[in-house]
This record gives sequence, C-alpha cells and structure tokens, in this order.
Amino acid sequence: MFDNLHVSLTTPALLFPAISLLLLAYTNRFFALAALIRQLSERGKPVNDDQIKNLKQRINLIRKMQEAGVSSFALCVLCMIFLYTGFNQIGSVIFGLSLLLLLYSLILSVIEIRISVDALNIHLKELSQ
Repeated sequence: MFDNLHVSLTTPALLFPAISLLLLAYTNRFFALAALIRQLSERGKPVNDDQIKNLKQRINLIRKMQEAGVSSFALCVLCMIFLYTGFNQIGSVIFGLSLLLLLYSLILSVIEIRISVDALNIHLKELSQ
C-alpha cells in the first residue's frame, strides 16, 4: 500500500513557513480573546451567560488548534529526520499524518471563526436592546 509513496526532503520543508504563519495567526487570536476576557472582567458589569459559554468554547478551540498545529510542525521535523536517514516509507507516512493534523487544525479554525461570528451577533443583539 505504501510502496509507491515518495516524499523528498524538501516537501515537508515547504510546510515550515505555512505552519509558522498559521501558528502566529492562532496566537494572535488567542491574545485578542484574552484581552477581550480581561476587558470584560474589568468592566465590573455582569456578563451574559451566552457570552461566557462562547468565550470558553473559543478558548478551548484555539488551544486545540495550536496543539494540532504544533504537532503537525513536529511531525514535519520528524518526517525530515526519517527521510534524511533513508527511511522514505516511514517518512512519507509521518508526512501524511502531519498533513492530517494540519487539516484538523484548519477545520477547528473555521469552527472557531463561526463561533466568533456568533459572539458578534450576541453582542449586536445586546446593543439593539
């Protein structure tokens, strides 16, 4: 099944800049969310339960996105080590796993964006009252 797999050493190296930028974007989302939570706690006014639930969901998703992204990055490095040492089949399989983790991270990112839009809609609803 994996006999025809061949990944060169440069293939996983191509993902390094992409994964790095993705992790930077995830970190920025986390910092923005942390700043929002701090701002809400400093206001002194009660916070809507829906908002708190939404913020908790987003924090957990961002954590999972970052974990999947870092794991994908680590597997890319591991893949390159296996390819460098001549274990091409194992390296190719590890690269495939790295791609799957990257895909999982991106799917979580889309879910987090959708929840973020829901949060904005909750806020707009409160403003209209």
